[in-house]
Amino acid sequence: MDHPGPRDAFRALAGRRGRPGDRLIEALAGARSHTPDRPGAWAPEVARGLGLPAASGLGPAGYYADLAAPRGRRHVRVCTAAACFCARGGRPPSDVEEALGVVVDSVSADGGTSAQGVRCLGYCYAGPAALDGDAARTGPTLAAQLSGREPPRAPDVPAADGTGDPVLLSGPVAGEPAWRVWPAAVAAGAPEDVRREVAVSGLRGRGGAGYPVAAKWEAAGGAPGTVVVANGDEGDPGSYADRLLMESAAGRVLEGLALACFACGARRGVVLVRSEYPRALARMRDAVERAYADGHFGRSVHGTGTDLEVRVVEGAGSYVAGEETALIARLEGGRGCARPRPPYPARRGLWDAPTVVNNVETLAAVPWIVSRGGAAYAARGVPGETGTKLVCLSERFARPGAYEVELGTPVRRIVEELGGGLKGGAEAAVVQVGGPLGGFLGPDDLDVPLTAAALDAHGAALGHGGLVAFDRSVAPADAMRHVWEFAAAESCGACSPCRVGSRTGLEWALAGAPPDGAWERLSRVLAEASLCAFGRRVPAAVRSLARAYGEPLAGWSR
Repeated sequence: MDHPGPRDAFRALAGRRGRPGDRLIEALAGARSHTPDRPGAWAPEVARGLGLPAASGLGPAGYYADLAAPRGRRHVRVCTAAACFCARGGRPPSDVEEALGVVVDSVSADGGTSAQGVRCLGYCYAGPAALDGDAARTGPTLAAQLSGREPPRAPDVPAADGTGDPVLLSGPVAGEPAWRVWPAAVAAGAPEDVRREVAVSGLRGRGGAGYPVAAKWEAAGGAPGTVVVANGDEGDPGSYADRLLMESAAGRVLEGLALACFACGARRGVVLVRSEYPRALARMRDAVERAYADGHFGRSVHGTGTDLEVRVVEGAGSYVAGEETALIARLEGGRGCARPRPPYPARRGLWDAPTVVNNVETLAAVPWIVSRGGAAYAARGVPGETGTKLVCLSERFARPGAYEVELGTPVRRIVEELGGGLKGGAEAAVVQVGGPLGGFLGPDDLDVPLTAAALDAHGAALGHGGLVAFDRSVAPADAMRHVWEFAAAESCGACSPCRVGSRTGLEWALAGAPPDGAWERLSRVLAEASLCAFGRRVPAAVRSLARAYGEPLAGWSR
C-alpha cells in the first residue's frame, strides 16, 4: 500500500480548507514586504493564518528568491545574468554596490537598503540593469542612476519584423488589434475547429521544450475541470520575448489563452507572470480587467453557453519554477520544484485537475493561426518545425532588440544582418543561444539554421530564442564560471545529482579546471539521473562552451 508523503498531505489539507495554498505565496510576499527579518520569524505565522501547518510556510519562504532574500526599506534587484554579465565585461557589479552602499545579496546595517542578485530582468538589450523597487534602471550609467546623479533610463523593447508578414508582432509592429478572432470562434461553438487548425499548423511550444501544442491539448481530453495556464515565467537569461508580448500585446496573449481554453474545454485560465517583470504584470492585470468589461471573460461569454474565468498570478523568483510541473507546484503554494512524471499535468496537474501549460509566445500565435488557417502557418519555417520565432539580441549587438524570424533562418543572418554584428565592429568570441543551459556557438558555427534539431546537432538548444554575444572582453574562464554559478544558484534542489553536481562543478570552475576524469563521471550522472531538463542540460551547455572557446577550456570538453 502506498503511503502519502508530505506533499500529498499538504495538498489534501489545502483541498479540505478551500485551497489556501492558492493564497499562500501572495500572503508570504505581503508579509515579506513589511519586514527585514529572515523567513523563520514570520512565515510560520502566515501559514497558520491560512489554516495550514507552520512548516508549509517555511518551505516556500526559504525557497523563492523574492521571499528568502534580505530586504531593506529600499530593495534593489541587480541583474547578474548573461547579457548584463557581458555588458560589464565579466566584471562584478562593484560600481552598483558602491553607489548603494551595500554588497549584492545583503542588507545595510541600519536595514535601509538591500541589494539582491537576480537572473534576469528582461532588459538584456539595454544592460546592465536593475530594478529599484519596481522601477527599472539600465545602461552604462546604471550606478549613477541608482545614486541619483543621473536620471533613470529604461527604454522599451526594440522590436522589428524579419519575415515580411509577422505573426507574433502583428499587433506591436503591424498594428493589428486583438480580440478579432475569439468572439466569432466562441459563437460558432466548435472547439474542434480550433484544435484542427492548430494541429495543421504544426505549432510547437515556444518555452523551450518544443512539444506539439495540439498533442498537449488532446492529452487533456476535454475532461471536466481542465485548466489552462499561460506560462509567463520567462527565465532564460537573454530572452525578453514574453515580456515584450505581455507589455505590448497583452490582449493578443489573452485571446490565445481564451482560444486554448475553448479548445481544451477549460473554464479556468491562469496567467503566471515573473515578479521580475512588474510592468508586464501590471499590463496583464489591466488587460484581464478590460477583457471582463468587454465580455470576453466571465459567465456566458458573448451570450454563449461558454464560461471562462481568468486570473493573473505573480511569480516569486525561481528559474526552475518555469518548468511546468514546478510551475504547478508554485500555483498550489509549494516550493517550485520539478515533479516526477507520470502522472503528466494534462492528466493530473493543478490541484489534481487536468492542466495544460502553454508558454506566452505559444499562445500569442494561436489567434493568427485560427484567423489565417493552420496551413498558412505550416507553410512558414521548415518541415517539422513550422512557423516563426521571436529571437532576442543582447546589448553587445549593434542593433539589439527582438526580431521575428521564420524558423530555419541561419543564425549568421540574425547576428550579422538583423543585429548588425557587434558594437564597434568587435569580434564575438561565442554566442549563447537559448539561455545559459541552451548552449554556445563559436564564430565558425553561425551558419546553423535556427531550428531545435540543427542547434541540438551543434550541442546547443533553441530554448526561448535569446542570443547573447560574448566579446573578447570576457575571459573564457569567467564565462565558464558564470555558467556554473547560474546552475548552482538556480538548481531547485529536488534531486541530488543536480543539487550536488552543480555545486561541485562551480567549485571546479573556481579552481580553474576539473580534476582528471572527474568531469566525465559527473557529466554522466547529471545527464542521466537529474529529475528534470535543468540538470540534464548542464553537461551539453558546458561542453558547447568549451568547444566554442577551444584550448582555454579544454579540460571541460571531454
